[in-house]
Amino acid sequence: MRLSASDRRRLKEILQQRRAALDPVTMGFPKRLPGPGRRAAGLSQEQMDVLLTRTVGTYNRFENGQLANPGTDFLTAVARTLRLDEQEWAFLWRLIRKEHPPHALHSSSGMSIAGVWQRIIDRVGDSVAFIHDAEWNVLAHNEEFRRLFPRGQAPANMMRYMLLDPEARTDVLIDWETQWVPAMMPHLKHAAELRPGNDGLARLERDVLADPVTGPLYRDCASAPIPFYDGSELPLRHAVHGPGRLTTCLADLTAAPGARLNISLFTPTAP
Repeated sequence: MRLSASDRRRLKEILQQRRAALDPVTMGFPKRLPGPGRRAAGLSQEQMDVLLTRTVGTYNRFENGQLANPGTDFLTAVARTLRLDEQEWAFLWRLIRKEHPPHALHSSSGMSIAGVWQRIIDRVGDSVAFIHDAEWNVLAHNEEFRRLFPRGQAPANMMRYMLLDPEARTDVLIDWETQWVPAMMPHLKHAAELRPGNDGLARLERDVLADPVTGPLYRDCASAPIPFYDGSELPLRHAVHGPGRLTTCLADLTAAPGARLNISLFTPTAP
């Protein structure tokens, strides 16, 4: 880890602030007795070494920007011990590794969004728009999204609907096995691998594998690069407008890693 003087200073400031905000007693250390010794608030660097199960001085070198090539496991342990939020976690990676973090820090990340998103989605206009969380539960959607589906009812979970709902497989998603399956299944496998402790994703993957139709298909085609680009098109039968193509763009939400904004244009097939 080779950091500039300003980056080392900024790293130390942030980590010191986070240490100072944590009461050692709540982390399992005895209460300090009156008398000589360290008087600074919060966890000491030595206590961080204990919590991280590292040799004495390891955390000191890290906080001072002198620990060479700290790995993912070490950075994750530091961030969770200091209770960093997702923005601080991303900043830590950009500062130290000059790259984006490989995964969200907290399992709860990407499971909720700010209420303002529904107001924004409602104003998207004629496009089909929705936001799903890290498990593909639909968190917000506009009227055009609801109108896509038979009976005008939006699915609670988009991935479960696309892969397991008989209506989707036979009536809504045209060429389901040849076009939708290879397009969607790599998304599910990738998400489950990035969040191995997520019960919702694990349950969804188990249900897909247990299904007599999707199980063999998942084993065959899920282990593949995600076949998506901005403007990807898939055939769909709109509940109101009939058959056509759905042209889609995706965007990750900065404040909710794992949640995703999906905006699509539906173009009816020409008569």
